[in-house]
Amino acid sequence: MSGVPPAPSAAPAKKPAKRRSSKARKTGPTVSDRILKVVAASKERGGVSLVALKKGLTTSGYDVGKNNARIRLAVRRLVTNGGLIQTKGTGASGSFKIGKKPVVKKKTVKKVKKPKAKKVKKPKGAAATSATGTPKKRKRTSKSPKKAKKPVAAKKPKSPLKAKRRSRGKPKRVAAKKK
Repeated sequence: MSGVPPAPSAAPAKKPAKRRSSKARKTGPTVSDRILKVVAASKERGGVSLVALKKGLTTSGYDVGKNNARIRLAVRRLVTNGGLIQTKGTGASGSFKIGKKPVVKKKTVKKVKKPKAKKVKKPKGAAATSATGTPKKRKRTSKSPKKAKKPVAAKKPKSPLKAKRRSRGKPKRVAAKKK
């Protein structure tokens, strides 16, 4: 035993994994808010086209090149919500006006549900009597479990060929009545 070196008792300790720092969210108006501002500021009679809307967003300092998909998605969402009315085109293309009802997003505070008061259970003897004090009749429950019914095999209808074959043969004998 003296020639065998002792086995290491523990594996080398791993370093704890570093947490990734999440990027700070940019504060400011959302894309849909910016779109509504641009459409409201325009004085076009037929509505603002998507190209004119993107130009308005770039002048307000929004990067249209990076966020093209977000802009199109926000326009479609505003049309379905009623924030924008689409005068021409389909989807995110065409011309847009401000809708009748302005879309205002309010952050809703979740209400904390109050725990309901627990019902007090009455003793079994008290449950059998009603408020008038007369005992109620209880239904009897069967003590033995009900047996499952076996499915009855459906009878197959006889084919007409077999019926014809049988009828061709010997006629059935009728038993003579005794007098």
